Amino acid sequence: MATPFFGKREMEPPNALTTPTSLRHSPASGSMATSVTTPQQPTPAVSAKSTNSLEGGSKLTVGPNIKLKGVEITDCDTLVVEGLVEATMDSRVMQIAEQGAFKGSAEIDVAEIRGEFTGNLTVRQKLVIYSTGKVTGTIRYGKLVIEEGGQLAGEILFGAVGKVPALAHVNAGLKTA
Repeated sequence: MATPFFGKREMEPPNALTTPTSLRHSPASGSMATSVTTPQQPTPAVSAKSTNSLEGGSKLTVGPNIKLKGVEITDCDTLVVEGLVEATMDSRVMQIAEQGAFKGSAEIDVAEIRGEFTGNLTVRQKLVIYSTGKVTGTIRYGKLVIEEGGQLAGEILFGAVGKVPALAHVNAGLKTA
């Protein structure tokens, strides 16, 4: 009486990449049942592509001619900007396309700028500014790569955010002594 959609699943072989659709005859009910399983992809333990890939997880793409204003972007692993974004965000990866622009505040692990960024940018790991990229404002970075033609202007600080106040504290101590 139970349909195969609500019945108990049969165990699939662990190394099967695909299992074809099959027809089974149920002697108890005298009817034919159809069983369909979806293909399974093998999961590699570690591959160079999966460990070095910048993209993954949740991804937000703001397409060309799209304007996204006055928002706070959270829980986004990768932001791809092809239009205009005015926001505050904390993310893993930001990619700004040549025609894209971001205005606001961002804390990012890795930023790849081909378009424009204006505002407060903290890049915990690596900031890459391509030849068409322009970054202005207060910029903090771990590592910096600027392709010939790329532009960087404003208050530029090396190192993590936590290190900057410590240096300011030491300098303040020297002034008062």
